[in-house]
Amino acid sequence: MGLTDIGVALVKLLPAEAAHAATIRALEKGLGVPLRAPTFDPILATTLPKSRLKLAAPVGLAAGFDKNCDVPSAMARFGFGFIECGTVTPLPQPGNPRPRLFRLTEDRAVINRMGFNNYGLDYFVRRLSKYRAPVPIGANVGANKDSTDRIADYVNGIEAVAPHAAYVTVNISSPNTPGLRGLQDKASLETLLLACGAANRAGKPVFLKVAPDLDAEAIKDIVGVVRNQGAWLSGLIVSNTTLARPDSLTSRDRGQTGGLSGAPLMAPSTAILKAFAKALKGEFDLIGAGGISSAADAYAKIRAGANAVQIYSALVYSGPGLVADIHLELATLLKADGFTSLAQAVGTDL
Repeated sequence: MGLTDIGVALVKLLPAEAAHAATIRALEKGLGVPLRAPTFDPILATTLPKSRLKLAAPVGLAAGFDKNCDVPSAMARFGFGFIECGTVTPLPQPGNPRPRLFRLTEDRAVINRMGFNNYGLDYFVRRLSKYRAPVPIGANVGANKDSTDRIADYVNGIEAVAPHAAYVTVNISSPNTPGLRGLQDKASLETLLLACGAANRAGKPVFLKVAPDLDAEAIKDIVGVVRNQGAWLSGLIVSNTTLARPDSLTSRDRGQTGGLSGAPLMAPSTAILKAFAKALKGEFDLIGAGGISSAADAYAKIRAGANAVQIYSALVYSGPGLVADIHLELATLLKADGFTSLAQAVGTDL
C-alpha cells in the first residue's frame, strides 16, 4: 500500500514486505496522511445490531495491515469507518522465515505466510491505550506459534486489549500458524469461547474470525456453537485468507504456500458469508471481508448479509484513497436502489 498515486508506484518497486514496512514508517511520520477524515454521506451511518457498534461508514481496515497498532490514527484519517489492528499474540514473535509475502499483480491478489509476526501484547497495549481518534478501533488477538496453551493465549489477549478497544476479534482462522484452524472444530471452539466469554470482563463486543475454507458441516457446527454463546458473543468476521488456489490465477507466485487474499477471494468468501447469514438469521452481527476492491464488491457483501465490511489487499494496488472512493460510490448505489439507510440493504440478496 502506498500513500499517493506516486507513492503507490514507488512502493511497488520494493519487495512486498519491505514496501509494507516503508509504508508504516511513512505513516508514522505523517507523510501523505490527510489533515482530516472525509465527511460521510449520512446514508452510510449504521449501528451493528447486536454489538451496538456505531459506525459513520461501513468500510473498515482489516487486521494484518497494522499488526502492532502503530498507525491507527493515521489510517482513520483516510476515511475508514473503523480500524482493526493486530493480530497480536501474548509474546513477541518473528513469524515465519522470509520471503513470506508475495504480490500476485496480474490477479490483484496477495499470498502471505507471515505467521503472526508482532511485537507482543505489552507493546500493542501501550500503543492501543494512546489511541484517541473518533473512529472505532478493534483489536485482533491470536496465539503464539509455540504456545503450550493456546486458549490461555486468547484469554490473556482479551483481558489485555478489551479495556482499550471498541471491540475484540478472536482470530482462529489464519492458515499460517500450524494447528490454529483446528480451534474451529466444534468441541475445541466450545472450550475456547467459554474461556473467552469469561475473560471478557470489560464487556466489549467480541467477534470470531473464521476461514473461507469451510464446508456445510463445519458451518453448521460453528453456527451451533455461536448460538450457544449468544449471550456474550457479538458476531463473526467472514472471512480470513484461503488455502485454495483458483485455476484462474496467472501470476508467477501463484504456487506459494500461505493464505491467498485479494480479488480471487471475493466470490468464495461472499458465498460463505451468505451461508452464515442464512443460518444465523440476523441474530449476530456479520462483518464481510475478502476480495473487496470496489463499491460494487462492498455492496455485494452487504446485500449478502454483512452489517459492515473490511478491506486490506486492494490497498496494495490502489492505495488508501480507495476507501473514500468506495464510500462515495456506495452511497450512490444505496440511493439508486431506493434505500434510505445502509441497514435496509443488509441481507437483501438472501
